[in-house]
Amino acid sequence: MIPRFPVYLFDIDGTLLDSAADICGAIQHVLAQRPPARDVTFDYLKSFIGRHLIDLFEEVYPGCTALEIDELIQDYRTNYHARRHQQTRPYSGVAEALASLGGRKGTATTKGSPTTRAVLEQFGLIQYFDHVQGTDGFPSKPAPDVLFTALAALGARPEDCLFVGDSAADMEAGKRAGVRTCAVRYGYGVEADLARWSPDFWVGDLRELVLG
Repeated sequence: MIPRFPVYLFDIDGTLLDSAADICGAIQHVLAQRPPARDVTFDYLKSFIGRHLIDLFEEVYPGCTALEIDELIQDYRTNYHARRHQQTRPYSGVAEALASLGGRKGTATTKGSPTTRAVLEQFGLIQYFDHVQGTDGFPSKPAPDVLFTALAALGARPEDCLFVGDSAADMEAGKRAGVRTCAVRYGYGVEADLARWSPDFWVGDLRELVLG
């Protein structure tokens, strides 16, 4: 049974929104402009969702300079925003769970805060959040910085918080931040990878947070 928490933090991609088609599509656009030396599958790209794009591009293009990586990221962002999240959808039960769940709620995502706010507004979820926090100029997950920043904005302590995410990077960040963690089974992460971080709870549907 999952107890109630005063504060909940949520990852976005793979946790609240099924956004792989738009994210990976934008990455594929970048790769098409500068084909890598090997085949890169959709599932491979999906495995990087939730991590910084630097990690992906450094692996796909070994030997790239920091300036070249930055250019690739800017190309991705331009294409991603142009897609207007047309192939993105909230997962089943997300709106109902957020509407029914007590406590204060915030985000802790690798997206930047402006993009996070825009996508939550587009899908009618913004009203459920007391604070929207993205990764803005500090290390991304699995570093705990985005969680600490969100907790500070909410005036909350780590022990008051449950962090919900779909990736091993989420679970590692949660452990490093000292919060309780909940892994979702329906996202983009590999269950065995998440299990290595011993999540406190697992759910197959976000409404389970309300049901306990």
